[in-house]
Amino acid sequence: MKNHQKMPWRQYLILKKRVQEKQKKLNENEKIKNEFDVEKEQHSQLIGQLKAAEARNRLRVIRLRYQANRAQEVKHLISCQPTAIKAVRLQVLVPPYPDNDSPGDALDKLQRKRVEELLEDEKCLTTDRELS
Repeated sequence: MKNHQKMPWRQYLILKKRVQEKQKKLNENEKIKNEFDVEKEQHSQLIGQLKAAEARNRLRVIRLRYQANRAQEVKHLISCQPTAIKAVRLQVLVPPYPDNDSPGDALDKLQRKRVEELLEDEKCLTTDRELS
């Protein structure tokens, strides 16, 4: 056998120990790197959530500013009407603030068709019934 193949037992144990220490250090470094990656991912998620919250807040502020400007413009238009009746009509047709209490009618197509038929029935043929 060659000289390097005839390694004494003690040297073999020392080299084996060195290899194990190196593997242990590599595993620790990999574990630290994985922890760093997890922290980095959590940090990027947090940044994303903060950016989304800021965007929602900007939209809310823009919406409020638009509503206030619109209300001010409508009030100005109402106040500039030549007569009080025209001002009241305009105020009824174009309210300064949107009415959130009544979001409109909730009729579907069939219900709307039925209501229109009832309104168009001038001779009351649909609703005029004799009850005995």
